[in-house]
Formats: sequence, C-alpha cells, structure tokens
Amino acid sequence: MRTTVSLPDSLLDSARQAAAERGITFSELVEDALRLLLARAPAGAAAPFRLHTVRGRLVDPGLDLSRTSALTVQEDEASFRCR
Repeated sequence: MRTTVSLPDSLLDSARQAAAERGITFSELVEDALRLLLARAPAGAAAPFRLHTVRGRLVDPGLDLSRTSALTVQEDEASFRCR
C-alpha cells in the first residue's frame, strides 16, 4: 500500500542514510521502525498482576471471604483483644 507522509528534511535525510547503511530500502526502514514502535508496551502500562498466597497460621479456614463485613469485625476483635 502506498501513502504520503510529511517529514522534516533532516529526519528524511537521516532515515535514508540509515537505510543505505543497513542495505535496505527507505520503505523497509520505515516499516521496521513502525513495527518496533507499535510492539512496545504503552507508556505507563501496569506491570502484570501477581497474586501472592499464604499457607499455615495466617489463613483462617472458617472465614467466609464473601462477607467483607465479617472480615472487618474479625479484624476489629483481634485488634482490641490484643491491647
């Protein structure tokens, strides 16, 4: 496919020189550059989420995680009982 792109003269000259040094056409250089740019992760992309799990005494097998109010009550009871 053909298209027209406007570039500053200095950038065009540098790109043509870089293509010649690599032994490729200007079009191939532009194609490679666009592929690299589009393959990069967007700026500010969040790091992959990693779930950390625990075993042993930290886990209360009787705790119903679908009831968040129960979590709050249990946490409050544990905090006030220890003081």
